[in-house]
Amino acid sequence: MKKKREYQSSELVKSFAKLYGFEDKLLALQVKDFLKNYLDEAFFKEIESVNLNEKILEIRIKSPLFRNDFRMKKSFFLKKFQEEFGADQFMDVYVL
Repeated sequence: MKKKREYQSSELVKSFAKLYGFEDKLLALQVKDFLKNYLDEAFFKEIESVNLNEKILEIRIKSPLFRNDFRMKKSFFLKKFQEEFGADQFMDVYVL
């Protein structure tokens, strides 16, 4: 008799992402969710996209004022992301 392994939905999603090469996109979505909870709603609405390419997190922001503010706090956010998701996941943050 074979044992059936119970999967949590997050484990299943991670295994599919790894299988099909969507790990970076999945992590970028997790970062976007983190920012949604961390930032003020008005600031979060200014974020156009979050992508991860070769361990470099790219955050595209519509507002020039908020973009400049985010750039000034770039090292703070990089440290936050590394604490939350692991230091080996991100090398740098680009604010575009």
